[in-house]
Amino acid sequence: MEAVANVLVALVAVLHAYILVMEMFLWQKKPGMSFHGFDREMARATAPMAANQGLYNGFLAAGLVWGLIAADPTGFSAQVFFLSCVVVAGVYGAVTANIRILAAQALPGALALGAVLLAR
Repeated sequence: MEAVANVLVALVAVLHAYILVMEMFLWQKKPGMSFHGFDREMARATAPMAANQGLYNGFLAAGLVWGLIAADPTGFSAQVFFLSCVVVAGVYGAVTANIRILAAQALPGALALGAVLLAR
């Protein structure tokens, strides 16, 4: 079960690194605009906000990687903390921005968190 948990945590980290790239570097380019469905004007107007969000997603990814490489109990605690942050952010995003965030962010985070807790 530990191997499954580690794979799920790594996938959530990769997902948040991908979001970082989309929001910080590609927001005003075609991939970034189609990511959120914005036209060029809206992408330009929201770029600073998106870059800030991307940075936070990068912190989540970094924390999850730290959790994977740190020895226990630190690694376990970091994974639980950062996955909990992912789930809370995903639920909040689903309620305030777009319901799809529930499936795209909260669900993978919750599955990884469940696996981490079960592997303990």
